[in-house]
Amino acid sequence: MNHLATADYIVFFVYFIIVVGYGYWVYRRKRQAQMNTTDFFLAEGSLTWWAIGASLIASNISAEHFIGMAGSGFAMGLAISSYEWFAAATLIIVAVFFIPIYLRNHIYTMPQFLAQRYSDTVSTILAIFWLVVYVLVNLTSILYLGAIAIESLVGISFTTCTIGLALFAIFITLGGMKVIGYTDVIQVVVLIFGGLVVTYLALQLVAQETGTAGVWNGLLAIHKQADSHFHMFLPKGHPHYDVLPGMALVTGGMWINNLSYWGCNQYIVQRALGADLKTARSGILFAAFLKLLIPIIVVIPGIAAFVLYQSGPFREAMTDAAGVVKPDHAYPVLMNLLPIGMKGLAFAALTAAVVASLAGKCNSISTIFTLDLYKKYVDKSASEQKLVNVGRWAIVASFGVAILLAPMLRSLDQVYQYIQEYTNFITPGVFAIFLLGFFWKRATNRAAMTVAILTIPLSTLLKFWPEVMGLFNVQADSIPFLHRTTIVFCIDIVLMVVVSLTDPAGYATGKSIEVDQRMFRVTPSFVAGSVGIFAVLAVLYTMFW
Repeated sequence: MNHLATADYIVFFVYFIIVVGYGYWVYRRKRQAQMNTTDFFLAEGSLTWWAIGASLIASNISAEHFIGMAGSGFAMGLAISSYEWFAAATLIIVAVFFIPIYLRNHIYTMPQFLAQRYSDTVSTILAIFWLVVYVLVNLTSILYLGAIAIESLVGISFTTCTIGLALFAIFITLGGMKVIGYTDVIQVVVLIFGGLVVTYLALQLVAQETGTAGVWNGLLAIHKQADSHFHMFLPKGHPHYDVLPGMALVTGGMWINNLSYWGCNQYIVQRALGADLKTARSGILFAAFLKLLIPIIVVIPGIAAFVLYQSGPFREAMTDAAGVVKPDHAYPVLMNLLPIGMKGLAFAALTAAVVASLAGKCNSISTIFTLDLYKKYVDKSASEQKLVNVGRWAIVASFGVAILLAPMLRSLDQVYQYIQEYTNFITPGVFAIFLLGFFWKRATNRAAMTVAILTIPLSTLLKFWPEVMGLFNVQADSIPFLHRTTIVFCIDIVLMVVVSLTDPAGYATGKSIEVDQRMFRVTPSFVAGSVGIFAVLAVLYTMFW
């Protein structure tokens, strides 16, 4: 059975004590006599730019990256990095165009924006969709991946791991956004440093297998022995084309996926909603720089594991009892090869990623449930303290559901793809509603309602397109989910335009938000940072296209 040495436990408990102690210190130092909803859910005005940037990354990076994306790196290679590198470019767009609109209109939640721009009905429909996806897909998968990784690394039972991770995350989350935001700074430092250690070891192992030494030689070796894994563009006919179709990088699928995630997603945008515009933009730009690093600490180890698997050392560890290769085992197997002390650091890094993401996700679940459902439909006159308490109970209930559902994901091969595909069932409609809501005053409530209701049926129809066409004795190929995203998004845009233009009464009584072109002006330093990020991306895609 895999286990940690005494030195590893010491390293881990030092991390644990620092995070818990610092979180409690932040809570005691910044708490008010009566914590209100703005303070609990947004930490309004108290997060610095570096805390916002770190919290964005900590909430985003979790076991789905360390385990799921490393597994995709093992299976398909560097192409999976597009999710991270496109995110860096997307964050700049969000900082320039989306965040000013939210801040100018005093938006605290994404459903609140929908209610302010369209109607309470649209807001409620999508609030329920978000809660279902956040709990059943995101929270559950993060808990599952974290648990299997720790089970593999330490030997603790899966059930114990899920309960332990949930309790740690609950402790952080109950302190509110201030505690989450500032403890995320420590979490990011630990997860990046620990991740780099695993990358270093993986490249050293590859170098040793080829009779050389050093990280650079290891990198050259994996590029030579797994050349097919260093292509960003997967052409039609590639074994993994359906997962990451090459044209999705330029025809919209990847852009729609990222813009919706980073610009219209409560648990991401929430980090910046309590800050002023300059601080929010600086934090988002910092997060974009950090995003460039993520493939180094999650995808490269996966490719290294693929090379080591080919040469033999990983062959047994990477297969299940039936002899089937399990890509999601790549990162846990690498962590088990770390020397004493470093294994504890990797354990701390993984735990930091999981707990930070669980805390951020659950805080947003709590925010939407409390402010957009409970306060609106259950107790409109609830006091601030009661709403905070309801939010805390929502956190506990969400983790209870996730713990019960997490074991059901064991049958999946690449969980990262499961997360991407099934969240994308609502992504096109959400982004269409937000995009036209931002920039087209003519968009009406009826149009938003139409798209909100039809997006999931449209996505489902295209998901099972071959089966649907088979009912008419017509053969059809399956449609890659990023292409489905683009198709449904285009249909949604057309539907919104047609319904809006044929709904004059809705336009006459429609709601609007304040948008001013001056809101989109940026500082010279922000421009310089943005140019730097796009330059790095240009170099990367030129090298590996």
